[in-house]
Amino acid sequence: MVVGVLTVELHIYEATSLKDKRHVVRSTLDTLRNRFNLSAAEVDHLDEWQQATLGFSCVGNDKQHVNGILNKALDLLYADPRIEVVDVTMEFW
Repeated sequence: MVVGVLTVELHIYEATSLKDKRHVVRSTLDTLRNRFNLSAAEVDHLDEWQQATLGFSCVGNDKQHVNGILNKALDLLYADPRIEVVDVTMEFW
């Protein structure tokens, strides 16, 4: 069994309030959960308007498969024009 954890720090350009930020974060998390069957949550910078840290996890039998799913999720984050990916950490156990 392989567990992959992806932590992504984001800058949200359009957020002028926590409500704006939470709208972007919620839609991003829901999209990634549904498309890639990941566990996902906002894990840091909860009360800051334009910053968010998201955590994702995936479990599988093969490290290449888990790595591929996490990389596809990361590609989707990079393609989102509402956000900028500032920092990425990926770990496997």
